Order: sequence, then structure tokens, then C-alpha cells
Amino acid sequence: MKRQLIVEITNVSAYREDLQVFDDLSFCLQPQQRVAILGPNGSGKSSLLKLISREIYPVVRPNSYVRLYGSETVNLWELRRKIGLVSHDLQTGYTPYSTGLEVVVSGFFGAIGAHTHLQPSPQQLDEARAAIASLGVSELEERMYQRMSTGQQRRFLLARALIHQPELLIMDEPTAGLDIGAAFQLLTTLRQLCRAERSLLLATHHVEEIIPEIERVVLISNGKILADGPKAEVLNSDNLSRLYGLELRLQQSRGWYRLSW
Repeated sequence: MKRQLIVEITNVSAYREDLQVFDDLSFCLQPQQRVAILGPNGSGKSSLLKLISREIYPVVRPNSYVRLYGSETVNLWELRRKIGLVSHDLQTGYTPYSTGLEVVVSGFFGAIGAHTHLQPSPQQLDEARAAIASLGVSELEERMYQRMSTGQQRRFLLARALIHQPELLIMDEPTAGLDIGAAFQLLTTLRQLCRAERSLLLATHHVEEIIPEIERVVLISNGKILADGPKAEVLNSDNLSRLYGLELRLQQSRGWYRLSW
């Protein structure tokens, strides 16, 4: 039996404000698939994720659509239960005076920060604390978000993304702004999360962030997909030199990659 695609993008054009970011873009994502979207800054990685999370919409035209779970019309509340998102935009836009616990609880309501009219149930509080504990930051749950390190903030946003046990986890530049220790810790957590039966979509411009569990890699530049396929076939020196416009050499060790020139 053929499995329903989580994401099906076909012949899509899209804009962010007055800038066209895609023209005739096609992309799909299957259940339990782990995919890295790799490209330089401004290549369209974040815009692709925003198409999926319904933050931007495609131009309406014949034979062009974005389908999530087989439908072009998706209830946003239902979508939030199926897709967990961690992004730099979300992190920098968060209400600074929220506590760590409030950050996670806000995910039940699709809110950014604490709001007095949103009252979590005892069960929701228990589930939020369980997600926080699973990421090893329980001692910080009463600390204000603005007083946390970037790495600590990122872990609370990840807990927020996980409270519904989503089928798809989207990570946009997951280690941006993190020091080496915090980056390693976060990537280790992502590897652990890949053991569950969920899909992972990771957007990055660093091959070092492509964890061994990633199976498929998509190379994107100027809103165009340059290559899409199994990691072992797509990640090579020639493709990455073309992607970044430099003479690059790719090295691989025990499932991890790094670039040199």
C-alpha cells in the first residue's frame, strides 16, 4: 500500500513580500524520512520551510499546489499537532519575559509567550514538564527566557515543538548562534529523536550539521533545487563546489561530513 506523502509541493511559485523566492518548485517528503536541505544563505531553505508551515503561500495557478497530508486546505490547529518547528525567527521573536515553562506550554495554544487568557490544564503542565525533563533543562523552567543562553533557549523551543509528539520535526539552522558544546549537545539530541518514528526536515548551510541519521539531501540555490537524492549520492565535492561557487573538498568520517578548500 502506497503511503500518503506528508508534504507534496508541485510547480510552485511563491513570494516573500515583493521578492520571488520560488519559480516552478517541486518537492515531496515521505513519512519517517529524514532529510537535510543544504544551501548557502539566501538560497531559499527557510522559505521552503515557511511554505510547509503555512507562513507563506504559493501563487494560485493551474497544476500548482502545496499539499500537506494529501490536502491543500489544512486546519492550522491540526497542523500544529503534526508538525513541530524550531527556527531562528521563532527564537528571536519570543516574548522575553516568559519563563521556560511558559515557553513550552505556549505550544499547546500556538502562542508566542505567556498570555493571561490562556490557562493550561494540569495535564498540559505535566506534559510540558515531561518534555522539559527529556531535554535535561528542568532546573531552568522558572528562569526568564531572556536570561537563558542561546543554547538553553533552543532546547526550550525544541521541548515546545515536541509536546504534541509531532509526526514531522522541522529544524531551521539548528546550531546557529550556539557554541561548540551546545551545538554538539543539540545534534546529539536530534540523533536520539530520530529513533522515534517521525520525519525530520533539517535546513542548514553547514554539512557538519548533517547527522548520520539523515538519509536524503536536497541541495538548493537561488530558489532552485540543484540535486535531490540519497545522501551518499548527493554529497560529494563536485556538487558542493557547484553549490557554493568554490573549489571544495568533502571529507567523511563515521557518518559525519566536513568541508575544506
